[in-house]
Order: sequence, then structure tokens, then C-alpha cells
Amino acid sequence: MFFRPKTYSARYPQWMVGRPLLYMSSALASLGDAMFGYGQGSIAAAQVQPSFIHRMFGKEVTMAQIQAGQTGVDPFIQAITVACLNLTALLASFIAAYLCDLLGRRMSVRIGGVMYFIAALIQVFAPNLGTLIAGRCIQGLGVGILSMTVPILQCEIAPAHARGLFVSIEYICLNIGYAVSAWVGYGFFFAMPSEISWRGPYIVQAAIALILIFWTFFLPETPRWLAQNGFQKEALITLADLHGAGNVSDPKILATYAEIVAAVEFEAHMGQASWRQLFTQYTRRCVVGITCQMFAQLNGINAILYFLPSNLTRAGFTISRSLLYSGACALVYCSGTIPAMFLIDKFGRRAFLLFGSLALAASLSIVGGLQYYADSLPLGSARVSAADAIFFGVCLYLFFFGATWGPGPWLLGAEIFPLRARAKGMSLSTGTNWLFNFIIAFITPPLFNAINAGYYFVLVGFCIISVIVVWFIYPETAHHTLEDLGEVFGDKVMDDEGHAREQAERSANAIQRERSGLPVITDSEVTLQPSTFTTPAAKDEASTVMKERSSVVTIASDV
Repeated sequence: MFFRPKTYSARYPQWMVGRPLLYMSSALASLGDAMFGYGQGSIAAAQVQPSFIHRMFGKEVTMAQIQAGQTGVDPFIQAITVACLNLTALLASFIAAYLCDLLGRRMSVRIGGVMYFIAALIQVFAPNLGTLIAGRCIQGLGVGILSMTVPILQCEIAPAHARGLFVSIEYICLNIGYAVSAWVGYGFFFAMPSEISWRGPYIVQAAIALILIFWTFFLPETPRWLAQNGFQKEALITLADLHGAGNVSDPKILATYAEIVAAVEFEAHMGQASWRQLFTQYTRRCVVGITCQMFAQLNGINAILYFLPSNLTRAGFTISRSLLYSGACALVYCSGTIPAMFLIDKFGRRAFLLFGSLALAASLSIVGGLQYYADSLPLGSARVSAADAIFFGVCLYLFFFGATWGPGPWLLGAEIFPLRARAKGMSLSTGTNWLFNFIIAFITPPLFNAINAGYYFVLVGFCIISVIVVWFIYPETAHHTLEDLGEVFGDKVMDDEGHAREQAERSANAIQRERSGLPVITDSEVTLQPSTFTTPAAKDEASTVMKERSSVVTIASDV
């Protein structure tokens, strides 16, 4: 197509080749998720500031009124202000499916960063609620693109045995973003009554976006996207630079490259999966991709995070103390991701999600029961002990969510779909996240207003349901390469798939035997083992690259 890149260049410096390039690519691409986490915290902190409430909702309120929950702000208007971002993120996650395949992973990250930067500037200078909502809607477009693209990028550059680690790096960056926003919000709180107390955090948000945009000019494209789009030589070089310290003759690099080329050959004959094929051929994968993100929201995380300072204020803390404790909760949330980084690949996805659902149900039951007790006490010092216990319960919840249902759904959504359906599958999974994110953000203020602590027990019910769904539907995907997950899910074989596989094998065999100076073998000699018929091509490509690397550092490009 017209917009599809014709050339590609790797602009990263050679001293980064190897592990530094791999881990920096993972961490800095994850700034996209860090910005989403930052956005969650900045809007949460703003909602308990008198100057923000006056500017956006036209209500003159005191700190005491905010602490008592008597701001006079319509809970549905408050819900729209928070949730509007999720609707545009939902839209963008589907648009990103096409951007990601057409322009590449790194260009999609760049576009998301630019939109985030524009949105931050609008919110810095927002004179009224309409402008703020417009800024949040644009921010949602950036968040939707980044939340769909970054997990795919992570899975496609990660070694097969460490996909959980790499997506956990992404998720801990999201949590760090939330933690940074919580502490930035707490610091700017002391600038009251100046409006810089809530505008300041958006300035920091714009700076983070600029860092991400800058890094995308050095970020390598994923080897799988390069191979799929005709950049086979560049795919091998990038694979070697990420995993083999630049050695394109490394046997492990050649084996991985052979698998990728085989999958691309096969899927080229099959063509890109349509939305209909996504549901008919990859039915179980779709169910897993949809439900994992659905329960990530219904298990209550954004009911907690979007309104954390408000929830802690409701529990009985002063506003300054609720902002301080929000920062402490954010650090606990970050620490929860550490077990997932090192254990989710070892023990598997199912075990983590099953344990997580039970732990979240227990934590929410503690918080809900304590909130019922706190509501029976008068405002003031009488609530302090109950508020401290609620804070402990929230910390438990955030730790267990950060370790299980936080990174788990993003990992599953990015790894379970084959290359021909990965962008659409991930957009479907991410779109589900944003749909239910919107639902939770929209219903939480009125439900807290209507049933108070009872809302926590509604979330407990969803945690229990998620245990049943994971137990009966989710297969274990750990310890498999992206290319061999079809056997795990038992995909339905389409009528034309067998013919397409045969055609791919014939084509690959003819080309690769010719390159090796051997006669083309007959159909009866063709096997269905990609590693067998692609290795000569991989070695041939490696030989060519080794000759060229001594004199060619980069390949000219405008991408």
C-alpha cells in the first residue's frame, strides 16, 4: 500500500547491540504504558483539589466539604470526565490494528506519543471542563494506540522463555507511571490555592511524552514485522542485534529466524486474517483474549485507582493524608509486579491468574467489610483506626493485582494470536479492556454514591467468576514459542489451510535448495518441519549479512 514503508534503517548505536539494546527497547517502549499509568493518577489527584473543582465544575468548596464528600458535583458529570478517555482509547485500539500492521510497531508507538503530547498541552492550559474533556479524549487516542502496540512489540522482541518477564517490565512501567503521578500530585498539592497544583502534573506528562517520541527514532522494529514486510535481511540483523550480540551466524539466532521465516511463508499464502476468521478459526484464543481483559477491569482495579484519593478520603483520612497514602499505595502496586517478572514464566499464566482471583476476592472483602464499619462511625478521629485498616486492605489488593491480573491479560493478549492475526487479535483484547474500563469508570461514582461499601462486594463476585472461567477455558501458554501456540489452542483448520501450507513448503523448498546449489526436491520429500526447510535459507542470509556488515552500518530510510 501507499503508506507501507519501502525502506528501513536501524539508527541505534552499535555499542547498544545485545542485552543493552534488548532491555532498553523493552523499558523505553514501555514509557507508553507509563504514560497511561501517569494519566490515571493525575486525574485521581485532581478530583480532590478545590481549585480544580471550582475551575471545571463551577463549585466553591472547602477542604472539609471535599473530605465529607459534599462537593455538589454531579457524579455522572464526574464519571464522564474520567471515562471519556476510555471511549476514545477503545476506538484507537481498533485503528491501531491497521496502523501496527501497515506502518510498523515503532511508528505506531511514535504516533501514540505525539497524540499524548498534544493532549497534555491541551490539559495544561484547559480553561474549562469542555477543553479538559477534549484533551482527555485526544489522550485516549494516544493511550489506545500505545496500549495495543507496546505489548505486541514486547512479545515480538522477547525470547520465548522470557515473554512474561518482558510484558511484566511493561506493566511495572505502567505502575511506575501511576506511582510517579501520585507523588507528583502530592508535591503539587502544596501549591494550592494556585491552579498549578493540578496543572503542574500535566507539564510532567508532556515531558514524558517527549522522551518517548525521541526514543522511537532509535527503537528497532521487531524482526517478525520486518520479515513479514519483505525486510528479511534486516529481520535477521535485528534479531541478532537483540539476542545474539550482533552475531548473525549464532545457531540459536538462525533457528529462531528459520521459525519466523517459515511462519511468514505459510501465513503469506493464507493472507491476513479477517475479523470473521479471527472468531471462526481462532475461537478459543478470542475467548481468552476478550475475557482476560474483561475480568482485569471487572475485578476492580480502576474502581480503586481512578478514585483512590477519594476512596481514602471516604475512609476517613484528610485530603493531604489521602494523597500521601495514595503515593504509598502506588509503590506497593509497583512492588507487586516484581514476583510476576521472575515467576510467571516459571509457574505459568494459569496459576498466577487463579491465585490472583482468590487473593483479590479476599482483599476486596476486607476493604468492603471495613468500609461498612467506618461508615457507621462519625467523621473525624473516630474513623482513623478503621481508615488505617482500609489502607492496609487496599495495599494488599494492589500488590496481588500487580502480581497477577495486572500483567497477565496484557501478556496473554499479545502472545496468543498468530502473526497473521496478532494485530487484530490484540486490538480486540485491548478494545475489550477499554470498553470495560469505560464501564467501570462510568458506573463507579454513582454506585459508590448509591450502595457505598456494597460496591466492593459486587467486585468480589466478579473475582469469583473469573476463577471459574480461567479454570475451565484458559490453556497454559508458558514455555512455548509464539509460532507453536496453535497446538496449545487446538485451532480449527480451515479448508484452504492444508493447501496453503503445501504451497508454502514447495515455495520455501525451491528457493532455499536453489540458494544452496542443490536440486529442488520432490513433493514427496517435503516435510512439515519449518526448522528443516528454512535453515539453509537462514544460513545463506547470515552469510550475506556477515559480508555486508563489515562495510555497511545502516540502510538508508525515512522510516
